[in-house]
Amino acid sequence: MRTPIITTLLVAAALGGCASAPGQETSPEQLTVQVVSTLPHDPAAFTEGLEFAGDTLYESTGLAGQSTLTAGPAGGPPTTTATLPSPLFGEGVTVLGPTLWQLTWQDGFAIERDAKTLAELRRVPFQGEGWGLCHQAGGRLVMSNGSAQLTFRDPKTFAVTGAVDVGRDQLNELECVGGDVYANVWHTDTILRVDAATGHVTGMIDAGQLRAQLNRTGTEDVLNGIAAIPGTDEFLLTGKQWQVTFRVRFVPKND
Repeated sequence: MRTPIITTLLVAAALGGCASAPGQETSPEQLTVQVVSTLPHDPAAFTEGLEFAGDTLYESTGLAGQSTLTAGPAGGPPTTTATLPSPLFGEGVTVLGPTLWQLTWQDGFAIERDAKTLAELRRVPFQGEGWGLCHQAGGRLVMSNGSAQLTFRDPKTFAVTGAVDVGRDQLNELECVGGDVYANVWHTDTILRVDAATGHVTGMIDAGQLRAQLNRTGTEDVLNGIAAIPGTDEFLLTGKQWQVTFRVRFVPKND
């Protein structure tokens, strides 16, 4: 996830699709973003996870020695902040009522926290890297590790309960909406809409127009924050060290 930038060939392989065989999955719907409004975003935030719980927006940020978890109103200063001790590197986050899970990247454990105070409750080890995290109705956790696989985990024990292969590598920040998982593909402006039951990619969302509106300052300022806005069909999108959060709808892409 923090390796050198992917070559053009790798990006093409990750995003390229093959024509579906008869009786199998159909070609993904081609979508783009329609900007509804913009909100300020902390340009120092190396965003790794973004999720709403009610009116509260939770944001997990990375970088060793600088990782935090914040909670507060979208576009406003956080009301609660937790700082991860160095050298921990924060990753995806998902809120489960009174508690939440925050991933670490290569540190080998997830942190369970009190959702209100952000106080750490316990650490649970897992194998491999932690990238994105979300949860589906009923509480099942969905996790990415930078591969083409989405892993399902128990919300209480964090134990693996299953997995699906999406067929596209570098899956990063995740957002669960119903039976779908939205996953951004690292170092691209593409978000995949994935059927969690099958791993089939049902939609490909081009968010490239958002980065064109930024005052870019670094090489790592990639798209990496997806949060469904409760009660709407809209999403908040942001990225690493972006100065702006975009409120958007996903709409059909015109050829």
